Amino acid sequence: MKQVRPKKNLGQHFLTDLSIAKSIADTVDVCPSLPVLEVGPGMGVLTQYLVEKPREVRVVEIDRESVAYLHEHFPKLANNIIGEDFLHMDLEGLFGGGQFVLTGNYPYDISSQIFFKMLDNKDLIPCCTGMIQREVALRMASAPGNKNYGILSVLIQAWYDVEYLFTVDENVFNPPPKVKSAVIRMTRNSVTDLGCDWQLFRRVVKTVFNQRRKMLRVSLRQLLSADSVSPGFFDRELMTCRPEQLSVAQFVELTNLVSWQLKTSD
Repeated sequence: MKQVRPKKNLGQHFLTDLSIAKSIADTVDVCPSLPVLEVGPGMGVLTQYLVEKPREVRVVEIDRESVAYLHEHFPKLANNIIGEDFLHMDLEGLFGGGQFVLTGNYPYDISSQIFFKMLDNKDLIPCCTGMIQREVALRMASAPGNKNYGILSVLIQAWYDVEYLFTVDENVFNPPPKVKSAVIRMTRNSVTDLGCDWQLFRRVVKTVFNQRRKMLRVSLRQLLSADSVSPGFFDRELMTCRPEQLSVAQFVELTNLVSWQLKTSD
């Protein structure tokens, strides 16, 4: 079978450098023995190194042409090639309800959605690795006070330790993307209880970063009207900060303040 034609509508950029592919595959070794799910294997440049490891490997691929290619070139994976959209998969029963490592050369246009799905299944995914757009990787790994620090930074770092491993140039892909890529690794931290309502936490983080240049006392008015809050609520020192200045712990504190205020104003 001839090689798969990269499809622009699927955001396909096939990695051609085998040494980089092996390096990406080796990032899963931080979580030994766990099975691996690879998202978007394409023609299997990463898969070929994953299957050498002493663990179960499954791949999920939405492109029918790639699925056919994988069946032809990886016959031993036949029962573990899933021709579905990862974003719509039920991950609960994938490995009998057990934990697994998530990895892949992720399509740029849906990488954030992939990581939001990871967060929704964080108890199943103690480790996530792979290659994404460099700009997104920088955001995910960024610390407070950095211009790259944003929604993804806070939400992911609440549950995962993020490592920016290395940068990948454009010229090792077919077709070459217009931006650089980066390989990241996320491993679950020790947090089991965030200390606040997770859904409200997400809502607060997204709300204030949508007006990231404004102080919290301004952006939070999207959630809390001035005439319904307790006296002095917006006078706290925390309210003079901008969102990129807050650590995850401070966002937890802020979420609890907002939660208390929402309950008292009902």
